[in-house]
Amino acid sequence: MPGSILGTSVRRVEDLDLITGASTYVGNLRLDGMLHLAFVRSPLAHGLVTGIDTGQAAAAPGVVAVYTAADLDLPAHHGLMVVNPDLPRPPLAVDRVRFVGEAVAVVVAETKAQAVDAAELVEVDYDPLPAVVDPEAALEPGAEPQFEGRDNLAAGARSDEDVLSDAEVVVRARMVNQRIAVMPMEGNAIAVLPGGFEGHDDDLTIWVSTQMPHGFRAQAAKLFGLENDRVRVIAPHVGGGFGGKAGMIAEHTTAVGVARRLNRPVTWVETRSENLVSMPHGRGQVAYYELGLTRAGTITGLRARVVGDSGAYAGFGGALSMGPTYVMSQGVYAIPKIAFDAAVALTNTTPMGAFRGAGRPEATAHLERIMDLAADELGMDPVEFRRRNFIDPASFPLTTLPGARYDVGDYDLPLREALRIVDYDKLREEQRTRRETRDPVQLGIGLCVYVEITAGGGGTEFGSVTVHADGTATISAGTSAHGQGHATAFSMLTSDRLGIPMDKIRFVQSDTAIVPRGGGTGGSRSLQMAGNAVTMAADDVLEQARRRAAELLEAAPDDVELTENGEFGVAGVPSVTLTWTQVASAGEEELFAGLDFRQEGATFPFGAHVSVVEVDTETGRVTPRRHVAVDDCGRIVNPLLVAGQQHGGLAQGVAQALFEEILFDDEGQPITSTLADYRMPSAADLFWFETSNTETPTPMNPLGAKGIGESATVGATPAVQNAVVDALRPFGVRHVDLPCTPEKVWRAIHSPSELWHEPPAVFATLPVREGASGAASGGEI
Repeated sequence: MPGSILGTSVRRVEDLDLITGASTYVGNLRLDGMLHLAFVRSPLAHGLVTGIDTGQAAAAPGVVAVYTAADLDLPAHHGLMVVNPDLPRPPLAVDRVRFVGEAVAVVVAETKAQAVDAAELVEVDYDPLPAVVDPEAALEPGAEPQFEGRDNLAAGARSDEDVLSDAEVVVRARMVNQRIAVMPMEGNAIAVLPGGFEGHDDDLTIWVSTQMPHGFRAQAAKLFGLENDRVRVIAPHVGGGFGGKAGMIAEHTTAVGVARRLNRPVTWVETRSENLVSMPHGRGQVAYYELGLTRAGTITGLRARVVGDSGAYAGFGGALSMGPTYVMSQGVYAIPKIAFDAAVALTNTTPMGAFRGAGRPEATAHLERIMDLAADELGMDPVEFRRRNFIDPASFPLTTLPGARYDVGDYDLPLREALRIVDYDKLREEQRTRRETRDPVQLGIGLCVYVEITAGGGGTEFGSVTVHADGTATISAGTSAHGQGHATAFSMLTSDRLGIPMDKIRFVQSDTAIVPRGGGTGGSRSLQMAGNAVTMAADDVLEQARRRAAELLEAAPDDVELTENGEFGVAGVPSVTLTWTQVASAGEEELFAGLDFRQEGATFPFGAHVSVVEVDTETGRVTPRRHVAVDDCGRIVNPLLVAGQQHGGLAQGVAQALFEEILFDDEGQPITSTLADYRMPSAADLFWFETSNTETPTPMNPLGAKGIGESATVGATPAVQNAVVDALRPFGVRHVDLPCTPEKVWRAIHSPSELWHEPPAVFATLPVREGASGAASGGEI
């Protein structure tokens, strides 16, 4: 239609409910007879459970039941993905605990306070065992095993090619991408009702704070031997996910088991302290990278060996090293040979999962750090060194050595824009002046040029559009928004196609009784998948409406058009038109289309970030001064939503670079289990971000859209880290591990640590990756 709304900054339609408190969360739900759960959690990182006495707790006021694993006999299972099929986690510990915070028993009471008080009365006897906290130490011969009869290697794969033999220069570094907390505003929460709700005939109704309601339903139905259509899952407003709310966790399974046992509704809402030890953590990799080069600055090969920490029970986050980190290891560069090994370690720590980016930020952080080290080694400007090795824009589409099918890319495009915005040459002049005058506050300038993968593997997504007799519309999608702005974006697409004002469009999601299927939200897939599904459904409804209008206007359907006013008329006859209300009310059935959009592969957003920091070399304090992010997510439907995703991603990316880290002591005790200890930045710690975009539409879908939800997180962390190290170059500092805290920076100035030591011996024992080739051939790069 002329005057398209697409590409304009439309304010979010969902914010009014959030701002006024009209939104509802799982914790707000009240059901008749609802009971409350409190978990008894292990204070040990590793130990045998030799006895559990629930007598005092069972006799406490308001307590209905106290259950252990033996009482409920619930199935052990894996999380969102299976790393090792032999290592499922029991919902309640059976005979051994493997991390601090593991659930050992559950108290069921009439009120939450009664349940929490009674949980203190449960007495558990433990026989302590040695804990292994460090993932590299866990892989050493003789390390205390987490499971009897096996070592702590959960999974692994290696390449067997020699990719550095022709290098004139080899740059090596050991880099830590630290474990961090997902930290959504709302923790995990679930309510379970045995039976149906509000007239629905179901065996189970589950309200849960999740990113993937249909996936949750499928897993719950399978675990409890039910048919999918007998389980209803509802995700009300969700207070953030960031990858931490994908799949069923132990507490969810226990809640379902208790509700079925008692035949009463139950609820559990996680506390913040529980969240910090029980919600799966993210990141957690140690990378050994070796980059081969010519003296002229051309990359000849890359060898990477990465240890992924999976925590207890082979949490799937550890295996991200074998998946997205490997797949995206080539980044934006024309690397002719790659050898990539990954070893996934079991540790006596909280199981690992996904956090915003899920393996892709780690890949970029490793690569962009070694690129800066290489530029320094060769005495080249980091911009020039990167440009010398970019993949040629004329090469797309192309398949990388790890097997990623890049759709489109021009990596110098966002880099040029970022350098222009930040005035790179002027910043280097200021930096030279500070160095010459030995200013105690040094200036650092850090770069990151990245590519990431969204909607991994493509697939299908559901979308529907209904136009009612009163001329209003209802749209639905199989994704599940928790802050991204789906209601706004999908309403814009529908309004653009149908000419129906956005205030007459209602959005429905996250209820498996209303939305028949869906892949949920994750991997920055929503707009390119569900957005295209909704758009196609709107086109279908428009064609139905044109045919109906043609009958009413006694004209040929091909002659009927939708005017700029959103009314139907005959071409060349402007005097007679029909409104949507007239057309929609004329038939016996509502105008409706529900369909699945299929995308044949992933899309690959890219971008460039420039970070500018000041480092007080006397105290080690880092003060961010500027951060310019130029992210290319293809066609932009709503710039305001894109900027919001960029700002959120930047906040979390900068936080990983400078502040956040989950820590355990040598016995596996968490020492960052409250917000008093876990250094999550507030608004006062951050600064104004400068966001911009280039638009390179993807050919993978009609909208030309790629993901944006995780891009800024991917680009921000290495840019900030590189900036910190850049500021310290006059002191001979070549690397500072994440997070770049004042203590680490100060220690690096006064006693720089070694950049490299040999990786664990376990890499030589891994099975060779099937079908992998470390050298480019025809059609690859």
